[in-house]
Amino acid sequence: MTPTTVPVFFQFEQDFVYSLRCIPMQVRYKLDTCGVKLKLTHWLQFAATERLALVDAPCETAQEVAAYRDRVQAFVMEHTGTPTGTLPIDPEPAWLQRESIPAEPQAKAAEFGATLDRAAWTGLTPLQRFALIKLSRPGHENKNFQSALVEFGLL
Repeated sequence: MTPTTVPVFFQFEQDFVYSLRCIPMQVRYKLDTCGVKLKLTHWLQFAATERLALVDAPCETAQEVAAYRDRVQAFVMEHTGTPTGTLPIDPEPAWLQRESIPAEPQAKAAEFGATLDRAAWTGLTPLQRFALIKLSRPGHENKNFQSALVEFGLL
């Protein structure tokens, strides 16, 4: 795992980070880490202080991961009365794999004329790799992928 205690907002998220009207990548990273499927509709029901608490809360050690999962579920229960879904937790997620580049971000990078080779991939932080993986998935709004490539020095 990588330290998640210092909030990191990407430039490509700047249009919504101050209002936290969308789920920032660092929170999405933590949600995947703790296995919670949080919908935007849930996120938007949270108070600003609750959203900020999820941005700031650590989610690295096993104890922190469990506490984060419990906190998210408590917020969802408080606002909706029903728990949110869960996700399987990958013990070796692709964003932590420095030597293996997933095909989706490679293919998406090629669409913009960028080469996502091993040197570039290993030079990224796990959160940056996570962002590229998430932004390159089919069915995801990929409008920020090119901005992320530029921000990460890959284009």
